[in-house]
Amino acid sequence: MGSWGILLLLLALILLRQPLIVLMGAITVYCYYFLPDPPLESFHELNSIIGDLFFAGDKEILLAIPLFIIAGNLMTHGSIARRLIRIAQAMTAPIPAGLAIAGVFSCGIFAAISGSSPVTLIAIGGLMYPSLTKAGYPTQFSMGLLASGGTLGIIIPPSIPMIVYAIMVGVSVTDLFIAGIGPGILLMSLLMIYSVLRAGKVGRGKWDWEEIRIAWKEGVLALLMPVVILGGIYSGFFTATESAAIAVFYAILVEVFIHKELSFPKIPKIMAESAEMLGILFLILILAVSLNKFMIENEIPQNLVATMSGLISSPVTFLIGVNILLLIVGMFMDIMSAILVLAPLLAPMAVNYGINPVHFGIIMIVNLEIGYLTPPVGVNLFVASGIFKQPLGKVIQSVAPIVGLFLIGLVLISWIPDISLGLLGGEAAAAPTP
Repeated sequence: MGSWGILLLLLALILLRQPLIVLMGAITVYCYYFLPDPPLESFHELNSIIGDLFFAGDKEILLAIPLFIIAGNLMTHGSIARRLIRIAQAMTAPIPAGLAIAGVFSCGIFAAISGSSPVTLIAIGGLMYPSLTKAGYPTQFSMGLLASGGTLGIIIPPSIPMIVYAIMVGVSVTDLFIAGIGPGILLMSLLMIYSVLRAGKVGRGKWDWEEIRIAWKEGVLALLMPVVILGGIYSGFFTATESAAIAVFYAILVEVFIHKELSFPKIPKIMAESAEMLGILFLILILAVSLNKFMIENEIPQNLVATMSGLISSPVTFLIGVNILLLIVGMFMDIMSAILVLAPLLAPMAVNYGINPVHFGIIMIVNLEIGYLTPPVGVNLFVASGIFKQPLGKVIQSVAPIVGLFLIGLVLISWIPDISLGLLGGEAAAAPTP
């Protein structure tokens, strides 16, 4: 009854349209009460769940999630996004599709600060979309480019989904951040090539050295932010959690005291918005960690690996199957739910086939990044529809060609491990891969 009971419980909760927190809580309690062999004699023995919640909440890396979200919200309400866009526009003016490429650059740089796709789309898309359409770029092209550029927030480090994956699988957050650089550059490059091919004939500007000077003078502090954050992490000077705290401090310092675009009375409201986003997420996360601990103690992933090994012998076959699975999952589940539920099960299977768990994490996140652009639950589709004031159907049409480009990127990332692992070197880069 064990595994069938879980499936029936899942089906019942989905049909009743229960939120993820109810689903995770119910499955966790079910597993602890019914699956141990021998079964628990008393419901009071479920106190171990409470202990696991404290165990999950005691992880230092958890602090990075609220801090990066607060930093992103501070920048969205301030002027950092606008200043980044101005630098990008000044530097790309004479290039074919220069303004579109400036939008891609701006999304990439802001993603490296905020760590969130919806925040990147709101901050950059809301400013760039009117500029692109006013300059003569097609409406559909502009929508698709910015909605897709917003998804870079989860693959270009720092990335909140990367932090969650690291917690669930037990890999280094810093390694994941480094591994995301190559795939992030690849996807940005594909967007730029697409821009030139689709809109390269739109009017080009000229170098305006005075504008370049002013843009750099006003935006250099905004541009330094990802350098400080990522440089500190990669150099080992501070951890991912410490970098998140520095991001909040830097955002307040620059926006309140230097740029003076943000006043102190607004900060409590920003903190409240961030807390609202985090309240449910944290409880879901620690429930998921508790469930993951139970599965490991009862060797559920190991049994699944043994079963799959008898069915699939080739790492290539496994990668094809898991990519198809994740693309389908991304269409129906949000990225946090998918990582919390699937990462603890799929990562051990990937390792069994000789796939580096850091590389597999990047593959998983790129798959789910594409899910941000696919109906019926693609988050960026709904965000783009709201900020661009366009029907959802038109937004879906606008991103369709770019989804195809990202699928090409996914194939390259899956079958060329060095795109992700090349910067890591040492043991990580040398890990067996298909």
